[in-house]
Amino acid sequence: MKITRQEVLHVAGLARLELSEDEVDRMTGQLDAILTYVAKLDELETTDVAVTTHTQEVVNAFREDVVRPSLTRQEALANAPEQNGEAFVVPRVIG
Repeated sequence: MKITRQEVLHVAGLARLELSEDEVDRMTGQLDAILTYVAKLDELETTDVAVTTHTQEVVNAFREDVVRPSLTRQEALANAPEQNGEAFVVPRVIG
């Protein structure tokens, strides 16, 4: 068995999950099956396999930066629910 009941309970505690006894047993079996399947990857010879970050070649489609006219400060603040004349006023997040 790749994972024990105690390990499932430990991870559930870290995730703040309350699992019933039936759920713990079911999770233990399911996670064991998953870990056993993933362990099969250790049997593969991968020394000559190139590292892959994407399955397809990814190319960014950047456009050139072009300066364009923008809203004035007053226009940008015009529809704000709360503003102080210079910026948007938002609730404090960090105490």
